[in-house]
Amino acid sequence: MDSKPLVYVLSDSVGETAELVIKAGLSQFNNGEYRIQRVPYVEDKQTIDDTLQLALEKEALIGFTLVDPELRAYLNEQADDKNLEAIDIMGPMLNAMERIFSRSPHMQPGLVHKLDEDYFRRVEAIEFAVKYDDGRDPRGIARADIILIGVSRTSKTPLSQYLAHKRLKVANVPIVPEVDPPEELFEVDPAKCIGLRINAEKLNDIRKERLKALGLGDQATYANMQRIHQELDYFDQVVGKIGCKVVDVSHKAVEETANIILRMTK
Repeated sequence: MDSKPLVYVLSDSVGETAELVIKAGLSQFNNGEYRIQRVPYVEDKQTIDDTLQLALEKEALIGFTLVDPELRAYLNEQADDKNLEAIDIMGPMLNAMERIFSRSPHMQPGLVHKLDEDYFRRVEAIEFAVKYDDGRDPRGIARADIILIGVSRTSKTPLSQYLAHKRLKVANVPIVPEVDPPEELFEVDPAKCIGLRINAEKLNDIRKERLKALGLGDQATYANMQRIHQELDYFDQVVGKIGCKVVDVSHKAVEETANIILRMTK
């Protein structure tokens, strides 16, 4: 086997558990230089045969989580015949638990994911918030549970992440006078849209601090009061056209604003 191991991960579910265990083991032997190839949703012996043949040709390691005892036994048997190293991650644990609990396991693939459905919904929402942050892709607007609208520095991104932890898919759209808002914003249900209003003085303070943090002078147009009023006037025009609810975030923490939005969108 070369210095960059190849590991085939077989599973009758998505293969996440096996991959995590394999990665933990590999971390003890090198600096993360390895390749992992998942083979998910294994349901037949042919898939096992094909993968073992590839592993044989490429001198790869096998790691697997198969709850079906017949497939598990078959993989172990075929790996032995081919002199391949195959790590049975689930089998010994299931056998021990069967002895301790004096009953047979359910033998249903993917049960851990069903138990953790709430967790995966949260992860999906977080990934959604990242993908559709700051108006990157207007296609997210139609798929979102909540769309946040506001000028720069109104906490759109942290609010999106906070609400994502509540399993809500949130897109946010920046309002800039020189840029027309995406048409999708005017086609969705206005009840999904929340405008984030802020007073000019507070926004001016926030932007000056932001410029200082970036090592820039606070005289930039970004923190100019005339420019700020222009942006806020345009924001009012946009949310007025949409007909959506508005939250004043001038003196509110992210958690406080998020709780208000949650109540408004129930």
